[in-house]
Amino acid sequence: MPSPVQEGTETGADIEETTRFSPRFGPDGTLPAVAVCASTGDVLMLAYMNDEALARTLETGEAHYWSRSRGRLWKKGETSGNVQRVVELRVDCDQDAVLMKVEMVGSPAACHTGRRSCFYRAAPIGESGGALRFVDAERLFDPDKVYGGE
Repeated sequence: MPSPVQEGTETGADIEETTRFSPRFGPDGTLPAVAVCASTGDVLMLAYMNDEALARTLETGEAHYWSRSRGRLWKKGETSGNVQRVVELRVDCDQDAVLMKVEMVGSPAACHTGRRSCFYRAAPIGESGGALRFVDAERLFDPDKVYGGE
């Protein structure tokens, strides 16, 4: 499949002011992708995309990512049914990260743990060695039932 994504050569101020979409992938061939809820702005998850994942996301309007641990492309929701429909995809100033405004289809849970967001624990500020505390940690589905105890 031909890729709508082109590796850019712009640098400095050129990349910051161009209208040319020129994502700059890191040495491992990926860039960070932050998914936020389109209606609330809540951060749902952070994952990584390679050129194929970004191209498929742009072509289909559904979020695709590169799993660094499994070494393969995956479509969000391929197992759980909790698909991320991309409403808008933004690129940062130097085009080495993307932010996607998404609508969750299937369930409002974006995290494989069954929670709405992958960011459900808060670290203590101003304390050395303090414990994480759970925030917004209600499970919206049972991950063992959805993923079969992976």
